[in-house]
Amino acid sequence: MTSGRGDGPESSSGLPRHARPPASRSGPGQGRRPASRRPGARRNRASSWLAAAIVVVLALGGTVLFLLRPKAAAQPEAAAGHAGAAAAPSGGPPSSAARVSTPASGSPAPALATVSITDVGDMNFGTAGNYPPGGPAALFADVDGDLRSDLTVGNLETALGSSGTTKCAPHAADCYAFQAPAAFAIAVHRAGFSAVNVANNHTDDAGPIGVQETDAALAAAHLRWTGRPGQTTYLVRDGVRIGLLGFAPYDYDRNLLDIPAAVAAVRQAAARARLVIVFIHAGAEGAAAQHVRPGMETYLGEERGDPIAFAHAVISAGADLVLGSGPHVLRAMQWYRHRLIAYSLGNFAGYDTLGLGGVTADSAILHVRLRADGAFAGGRLTAIQLVGAGSPRPDPADTGVELVRSLSRSDFGGSGAHITASGLIEPP
Repeated sequence: MTSGRGDGPESSSGLPRHARPPASRSGPGQGRRPASRRPGARRNRASSWLAAAIVVVLALGGTVLFLLRPKAAAQPEAAAGHAGAAAAPSGGPPSSAARVSTPASGSPAPALATVSITDVGDMNFGTAGNYPPGGPAALFADVDGDLRSDLTVGNLETALGSSGTTKCAPHAADCYAFQAPAAFAIAVHRAGFSAVNVANNHTDDAGPIGVQETDAALAAAHLRWTGRPGQTTYLVRDGVRIGLLGFAPYDYDRNLLDIPAAVAAVRQAAARARLVIVFIHAGAEGAAAQHVRPGMETYLGEERGDPIAFAHAVISAGADLVLGSGPHVLRAMQWYRHRLIAYSLGNFAGYDTLGLGGVTADSAILHVRLRADGAFAGGRLTAIQLVGAGSPRPDPADTGVELVRSLSRSDFGGSGAHITASGLIEPP
């Protein structure tokens, strides 16, 4: 009901007062016809029933359409929720879905990020003031284009700093100590390297002070490193978190000889990173050490590890790629559980330090692409040869490719990596 004063904005009919039609009058002394008997009232009641019926039909139709709506309409939200669940805080371990993501039922599999990795063998830059003119940049000049990838790594087989080497006694024979200026780390980074392995028998050549100087030089150059005792290095490429661990058979490195401890470390890294890459500095040295054989290898009375047992153990623990150095010659490549093992990439660069006779001068650069779940997405070998005082150059004869092809077949048969004559690494 209205107030009767006519001051409200609307009447009970829902129309503005000024828009209401005037009430009809039938003459003097005659009242209004009862509403139930007016034709207009009957028409209004019929209209109300019709309007109510339309509302009911529309409501029922909407309910039916909702119930019959295809389930696919809800999938984008479910897929987005799944993707969010797989992401982990940058400082903590990811969920179990982070290693292998499963798409929502009926939706296409999401495209996994692919990380390109380039690896080279042993490198150092002279010693005792005898350094390459122009530094590492000049040493790498002929292969500069082969060092560009999302993650370029190698084995840094030298101390960096100026404290002086302490490894060799005066007049000692057959003792080699390597140290280069700290500024060379900047040149290595500028050449394309993102990280280096320091787990080997030469980053300690300047003693404990030299280790501190080396780490400081690498940090100043924004060049990551791995291989110190207990050290696991994490970095991110294309949104993929990667763990790097280096091992060598020395007490100043992460211990290659303690396989159970290595397995535990790799498992921990695999829980925190999508990809895990393990470096091993393992095995005997020289031209007679090209073949990989089961069991412990020794050199000059030192136990240099069991490369096969170690590599298989860390892959079983969650490693996605194993990269070897140390023998100073190329070795075979093997597939194990669909993961690639490169047992040695030989020499990469040295300056009047590395023996470069015969097969020790034949080498290669490894290029690999891995998906975020660790699956192999492609790879190839680029043959190089060390010339002059120890500088890498492309080898048009592809000698290094043929060596790895042959060694992989002879040492591992069916599990050996199949490499084409042009250097392409075929999937397992």
